Amino acid sequence: MSISCDMLVFGGTGDLALHKLIPALYHLHRENRLHDDVRIIALARQDIDRDAYLALTERHARAEIARSDFEPAVWDRFSQRLDYFAMDASQRSEFIRLAHYLGQAEGRVRVHYLATAPTLFVPIASNLESAGLAGENARIVLEKPIGHSLDSALEINEAIGMVFPESRIYRIDHYLGKETVQNLMALRFANALFEPIWRAGHIDHVQITVAETLGVENRGSYYDHAGAMRDMLQNHLLQLLCLVAMEAPVRFDAKSIRGEKVKVLEALKPITGGDVQDKTVRGQYGAGRIGGHDVQAYYFEKNVDNDSDTETFVAVKAEIDNWRWAGVPFYLRTGKRMARKRSEIIITFKQVPHQLFSKGEVNRLVISLQPEESISLQLMAKAPGKGMQLEPVELDLNLAHAFSSTRRWEAYERLLLDVIEGDSTLFMRRDEVEAAWNWVDPILRGWQSHYRKPRPYPAGTDGPEQARRLIEHQGRQWWRQAT
Repeated sequence: MSISCDMLVFGGTGDLALHKLIPALYHLHRENRLHDDVRIIALARQDIDRDAYLALTERHARAEIARSDFEPAVWDRFSQRLDYFAMDASQRSEFIRLAHYLGQAEGRVRVHYLATAPTLFVPIASNLESAGLAGENARIVLEKPIGHSLDSALEINEAIGMVFPESRIYRIDHYLGKETVQNLMALRFANALFEPIWRAGHIDHVQITVAETLGVENRGSYYDHAGAMRDMLQNHLLQLLCLVAMEAPVRFDAKSIRGEKVKVLEALKPITGGDVQDKTVRGQYGAGRIGGHDVQAYYFEKNVDNDSDTETFVAVKAEIDNWRWAGVPFYLRTGKRMARKRSEIIITFKQVPHQLFSKGEVNRLVISLQPEESISLQLMAKAPGKGMQLEPVELDLNLAHAFSSTRRWEAYERLLLDVIEGDSTLFMRRDEVEAAWNWVDPILRGWQSHYRKPRPYPAGTDGPEQARRLIEHQGRQWWRQAT
């Protein structure tokens, strides 16, 4: 690493900074991936001094980082990079004070990481420019969601683009930094086994599930205005869909990869009018039990309206109108307070043309992103004993075991290092964000015009019954559906 850098984390006392960004930067320091001259400056309104902030970050880091990975001596050296600057990011005058504190750039890269509410994106960018902090070596990182609709995304992208060129804007989706997500590209494009069958002629359907057992926790005020569609499906799930469905890029670089993802988003069949009722399901969790504990209904959560009609679950049947995927449904599902925590991509292949044996399940490729990262291929094999009794078996690639000598990087470690090094391959381009909103907006409008309250489902289940019927209507079923 030969890049000196100032990493400015706006929202430095927030959950994202304390639970993800600071621990990720600690690991990069521990792995000797950071230049000796990398400074990390947390910025927030909280009126505390540097010592208090260091104590705050160490307490959270000890809780977040595995005991075997947290080394007090390493942390002491890492903490010398850390500083804290109290400021109100909505006030332009504060940025003049920040510029004086930072001093001259002298060719240093400056990364402005906006771990803040989206409403502050535009004011912060404008204030950075006014204070001379948006020069040619400055980069800006935006957390999702980028807006709450196509119009708001266009407004944010246009305003940020007036300050920073597209090449220096990094729209982050941490799912794209996960090891297994990147292995999906390796699986597809580096193995002759899969490419000939990765198409409509051989694949029956695709499922993408991101399920959480947690509720909204401390995000009620944000989540109640966002919901599962804006918070998860519009970004995380559509990005996973793109990686499954994209064509092979001409080369492995940011422009080629992101160009192919945009083509997938533009090929999604619009869901409008009556199709919104037939192809989407929204739900909201009620009281239930998870892990042996009683949990309350969504509308009793902190900072949530008691009569809220915000969805905490959404399922969608999506279709891609191109030659490779015509006729193959993509079932997308995400929700909170569900039966188990998991993020999975399930590729279900078609039955063999002739059923020679009495029992023959379909083949499935199961790509698990969390809680463990693994890839398995479900095949049929003969069980020991007399006769041709078939049973499903799995060929497993457990990435943790396969690369046991190498520590598994967290997604934010990889993405933060990419920003410092100027590699935008794993980040979203402006037209990606806008194409995703262009597909999602008609669904949101359809929900509003055909008003129905979200379907209730008990916490600790796999969502409302209507989601089960969405896929079973065509003779399919969710993978590992809880009973």
